[in-house]
Amino acid sequence: MTLRETQWKFLKDVALLIAFIDREGYSASGGELQRTIEQQQMYVSTGKSKTLKSSHIQKLAIDLFIFSPSGEWMTGKKDLQRFGDYWESLDPEYEWGGNWKSFVDTPHFGRKLFKKG
Repeated sequence: MTLRETQWKFLKDVALLIAFIDREGYSASGGELQRTIEQQQMYVSTGKSKTLKSSHIQKLAIDLFIFSPSGEWMTGKKDLQRFGDYWESLDPEYEWGGNWKSFVDTPHFGRKLFKKG
């Protein structure tokens, strides 16, 4: 699969995740999908990220800000675990930032870095 094909599959799966969020009675707003290397360098230098190898650079990650049925922005791992679990169930290459050990990033829904095969 090419990077472009992988990006297309990723976006279709993001649509499934958004539909799941909706079915659960929640809503979401979108954050970053694409990020330049310069933006990533800035995030690392300010502590907002821990790596220069972000899947956002490949357009294979999106930040989703999820809101409860009452409109409360949900940020806790416990509150969002069902969405992270659903995301990771769609593809073994997918990862949710809420499950990271060293840097918890609950809005992050992404794919492991694409490597040309």
